[in-house]
Amino acid sequence: MEFFKNLKKIVAVAAATTMLVLTGCGKESGNSNPGTTTPAASQSGNTIVVTLYPEHAPLTVANFEKLVNQGFYNGLTFHRVVDGFMAQGGDPLGTGMGGSDETIKGEFSQNGVDNPLSHQRGVISMARSMDPDSASSQFFICYADCSFLDGQYAAFGNVTEGMEVVDDFLQVPRSMGGDGAVSAPNSPIKMEKVEMIDPDENGLPRVKITMNNFLEGVK
Repeated sequence: MEFFKNLKKIVAVAAATTMLVLTGCGKESGNSNPGTTTPAASQSGNTIVVTLYPEHAPLTVANFEKLVNQGFYNGLTFHRVVDGFMAQGGDPLGTGMGGSDETIKGEFSQNGVDNPLSHQRGVISMARSMDPDSASSQFFICYADCSFLDGQYAAFGNVTEGMEVVDDFLQVPRSMGGDGAVSAPNSPIKMEKVEMIDPDENGLPRVKITMNNFLEGVK
């Protein structure tokens, strides 16, 4: 069993480096049609708060804050949601192929940067292509232990409030996505507003993401 578990992770990491389409160890969703969701789908809330860690990924945090302050993320979606793995968003094209006008250095150990943040549940990290310095605007939030990505992707923050809202993304019916998994939401999971808010008690910067009512009409 351990062999197949490790093989699964190796295949996942290889696929993850293709054209900003981050593919991972999660199982495919069974929500390929509306009939598979719970009869009374209800949304836990509509706000997510992310605490950022500039001491570990200063360039990544600065880039993210810049895009937030520019209003770049307002109206963009989470275009890829994978059970047991992650939810990915921040692409202006909504396909996994887009980004902002600039790319940044990948702040992770395989790219010569000491970043101790591990990809655990609630951690936010940057998506990228095979080029280690290709991250721009797309990011993902981990649903589970994805530490096999450590050293290969730039983790830069953590969901400190509203992780249950991220979990609710999984209730949205999904179809086959470009990653070959049932990962593409059939209705928009939209970030209506993304804004900087007051730092936490330790002075760390925080971002609030206000979501749309993405479970409206889901039965």
